Amino acid sequence: MPANTILVVDDQDELRLLISLSLQALGRIVEAANAEQALTLFAAERPGVVMLDIWLGPGESGLDVCARLRQDPANAGVKIVLLSACGQQSDVAAGMAAGADLYIVKPFSPIELIDAVSGLLAGLPENTM
Repeated sequence: MPANTILVVDDQDELRLLISLSLQALGRIVEAANAEQALTLFAAERPGVVMLDIWLGPGESGLDVCARLRQDPANAGVKIVLLSACGQQSDVAAGMAAGADLYIVKPFSPIELIDAVSGLLAGLPENTM
């Protein structure tokens, strides 16, 4: 079975590294630091899962990227996990409305992250792995 590809998008180098190291046992990791890099890598890599921070610094937000990915029906099978320090009900609702499959509030434990992504990967069809 080919390795799953997971796109990790976060503007903070340390957090991107933590997420990548936590998830490396689940598949091949590709990383982006902003929305533009994320969209370029997404098109090139076609990952099965996108780990997407909401606040990405200047430019588009993670919510914008999520909504853009969801606009293309070809991306329907891709699992999108939003990560944010904002955990109010309205924040979670906005993330889910943008098309996220899961919304994880920071800080999170690496084990929680692994469990969440493992569950999403288990539900992916063969052709997205």
